[in-house]
Amino acid sequence: MEIFVEKDQLVFGVQPVLEAIRSGREIDRILMQKGMMPAKEAEIRHAALTAGISLQYVPREKLDRHTRKNHQGVIALMSMIIYHDTADLLMSLYEKGEIPLLLLLDGVTDVRNLGSIARTAFCAGVHGMILPEKGSARVTADAIKTSAGALLTFPVCKSAEPVRTIDYLRKSGLQVLAATEKASLGYHQADYSKPTVLVLGAEDEGIRQDILKQADSQVGIPMTGSIGSLNVAVAAGVILFEARRQRLPENPSAT
Repeated sequence: MEIFVEKDQLVFGVQPVLEAIRSGREIDRILMQKGMMPAKEAEIRHAALTAGISLQYVPREKLDRHTRKNHQGVIALMSMIIYHDTADLLMSLYEKGEIPLLLLLDGVTDVRNLGSIARTAFCAGVHGMILPEKGSARVTADAIKTSAGALLTFPVCKSAEPVRTIDYLRKSGLQVLAATEKASLGYHQADYSKPTVLVLGAEDEGIRQDILKQADSQVGIPMTGSIGSLNVAVAAGVILFEARRQRLPENPSAT
């Protein structure tokens, strides 16, 4: 089934953006022109900070690429999905007697990789995905199409501070597994029957050191040849379906 999604929705102009923030609309992030009038900049910045919305300062040329209309130096990129709260999601899983399996992406900036990972995670029984507010691909129309619609129903959470989020998850009973090609432990040797959050990074940069240090264990995929790593979406599939295999009621032996 082909999924049709409209292009990213925009709200632009000082007053329309302020109204969108104050009305509680789901906003992915706000782009503001560098050197904007101080009074208007301060008003929007305060409103965005209060609402917990990411604010990014950009050159006017970037705003003009989104729209040629009079944007007055500010554009709100409206979210195409409703984000979940990590704590609420975790609580609901425990209340239902589920053993949480979560996925946290660090530095995955390609929207098609994001969509592919979401599709794989949904099919592998992952309960939700956590995206950093900064340095992460946005949930765009392309991401949703690549996910075959999984991103429209699959719980996605935002994290302003991934290190603190991981610390919270550990204190809530989850083991933290970081996927890295430098790991000595094979991905198949980890125990995914426990409450788990799997951290994946982009194949070029990997997982940031401050996040990697939070991991209880590092797991890797044995490789041959001269290429040192897999595409992150492929790596996600390999590891998550091992987790799925271990979590099946009959836990069939690998053949």
